[in-house]
Amino acid sequence: MLIKIEDVTKTYSTRNGPIRALDPLSLDIKQNEFVSIVGPSGCGKSTLMMMLSGLVSHSTGRISIAGKPINGPYTDIGIVFQQDTLLEWRTVIRNVLLQAELRKLDMVKYTERARHLLEIVGLKDFENMYPHELSGGMRQRASICRALLHNPPLLLMDEPFGALDALTRDQLNVDLMRFWRESPTTVLFITHSVSEAVFLSDRVVIMSARPGRIEDVVDINLPRPRRLAIRETPQFLEYSRRIGRVFESSGILRED
Repeated sequence: MLIKIEDVTKTYSTRNGPIRALDPLSLDIKQNEFVSIVGPSGCGKSTLMMMLSGLVSHSTGRISIAGKPINGPYTDIGIVFQQDTLLEWRTVIRNVLLQAELRKLDMVKYTERARHLLEIVGLKDFENMYPHELSGGMRQRASICRALLHNPPLLLMDEPFGALDALTRDQLNVDLMRFWRESPTTVLFITHSVSEAVFLSDRVVIMSARPGRIEDVVDINLPRPRRLAIRETPQFLEYSRRIGRVFESSGILRED
């Protein structure tokens, strides 16, 4: 098991008193598994991801990655946020290669890999452009390439496509699946989109409203590789309905 989350809670101290973000939460994630987390805003999804990276401490419980307890920043990961965080003064390829520079990796080897990743996502002809010359979807593609440059064993993605239009989002879902097939890694993917979670994942973790807890975990047994057309199949729709019913039963979704 690559990730073990055992009875983890998180309480924030504020000027108005403590705010409990996460109730005791336990989850195991296998190596090279693609796991999505869905839940309402403010339920602790992003907090959980930040605790896995070690950038936010957990209040109680234990988190370990590859048997190592996480009690501070953990660097053997890739992270993609909703905003691309590209450096405006660096070209696309130099943004991607930032990982190699910071980690003091072989620049010749990783320049070749950077170009391969950019080709996969259709940015081969844009490597010498600057971020302001790209669309939002192109910027996010470059951000994903940067996160994957060093072949991390764990990729954390916090609503990476949430700000994009529907067509661009669909294409990036397909691109991400191609990345994952070519270079398998463990992915924890946070999204508000049930259909996106079903399309991408091996398992979907459904969280409650704050304080967040796991309401259910749904195994997604759909064949891979997946094409967008799979979203129209009865099996796909049933998975989406099942997740929706969990939100209804917990009161997150209500109908008059």
